[in-house]
Amino acid sequence: MRWGWPCCAVADGEDSVAAAAVAVVRRYEAERAAGRMKAVLSRRRHRLLLQRVLDAPDCITTSEAVVQLCAAIGSGVLPRATPRWWMRRRTGGTWEDLRVCDDATDDFFREKLRMSRRVFMEITEACASHLQRQVTFYREPLQPDQIVAYALYRWETGKSYDNSTSSFGIGRASGVRAVRDVTTALLRVYGDKISWPTGVRKHVVLRAFQDKGFPNCHGAVDCTHIYMDKPANAPSENYFDRKHRFSVIAQVVVDLDLRVLDVFVGYRGSCHDIRVIQLSSLSKRAEEGMLFRGPPVTLPGGVRTNGYILGDNGYPPSEWIVVPYRGINQHPDEERFDNKQKVARGVVERAFERLKGMWRLFPRSHKTNLDTLPQHFTAVCILHNILLDAGIEFDENLLWEVDENGVRWRVDLGIHRPLQPVMMLTSTDAAHVLRNALAQRMKHI
Repeated sequence: MRWGWPCCAVADGEDSVAAAAVAVVRRYEAERAAGRMKAVLSRRRHRLLLQRVLDAPDCITTSEAVVQLCAAIGSGVLPRATPRWWMRRRTGGTWEDLRVCDDATDDFFREKLRMSRRVFMEITEACASHLQRQVTFYREPLQPDQIVAYALYRWETGKSYDNSTSSFGIGRASGVRAVRDVTTALLRVYGDKISWPTGVRKHVVLRAFQDKGFPNCHGAVDCTHIYMDKPANAPSENYFDRKHRFSVIAQVVVDLDLRVLDVFVGYRGSCHDIRVIQLSSLSKRAEEGMLFRGPPVTLPGGVRTNGYILGDNGYPPSEWIVVPYRGINQHPDEERFDNKQKVARGVVERAFERLKGMWRLFPRSHKTNLDTLPQHFTAVCILHNILLDAGIEFDENLLWEVDENGVRWRVDLGIHRPLQPVMMLTSTDAAHVLRNALAQRMKHI
């Protein structure tokens, strides 16, 4: 009797285990049947969807579009509306203000980009094909108008890349690339904006100088220094100029309308103006007879000239550069000539005032790449001529700046006057004869 109860308990336990096993098997079979049913329904839905596509009238075009869409998504061609998490998000700032169209838009463009909105759009449209960015799957690319606007803003403000890019919500690398691409585009599209006058334009230039007392004169030449920080990968003493600043020299020829006719940039600030003009293509073309073409003009005394430009005493007298007499106890004819020559030659300084007053990067010391600086300055000279053609006026207040202490000072144009008249072996008797003949002509004006 004592062993009867445990035997009943064992029997009950075996029944419970068997019942549980049966329940698990049944549940497994039910889930397996449900899985088979889902698979059948899924295949049926796929067949129905495929049949509807095939029955559509334009199923081939639709299929190709779906394939192209899938390929585009897979290769990253479609841009993202928002950037990846590791990329800096673009913000508004100056660029968003420029995009607002209201009554103050044109004034804001003139303040920030030195031109009207119409001129800006013309430049952007002309350069757009050279500024297209590749579409990626990271975020939407910069548009040509924003790229052009940033380059102009950088040249206008003179701010560093780190400070100026924040106003456009872009990174420093994007800013550097924007300035580089806009420079290249301007040189390609508007390269003919800087050229020696020909045709009707040549007659206009010659007539303007003739009215000033200089017949057959094509322009005036001078140099300006573009200041920069101490160069890192070049002998710094070569760029140390007479004002004890680091700079490179830009030689510019302009006409009486302030238009840039020729520009030569890149030589070290320690070079003399004579050396710069001797190394420029301007000198080579003049000596080969390729610069001044057209009928010669006869001056008093039977002196004939094919053409010349005006320069200061930093240049030696030559057959194609007319410089002042200078000196003390001048003859009245010489003094009259020097005054007339100075007034006509002053057009170069006025051109530098407009150019450097508008584009503040170039009268200031700044970090620069010596390899790309000549192209950047040439691009700004192109913009200078574009704005002249568009009739954009110059505000004289741009020639003045106020520092953090409230001190007002005039923009340094970087013109280094010669310490004394230069007498070089390159001076010829023909050069003095030409100058004397022009001085004689001044008597009758």
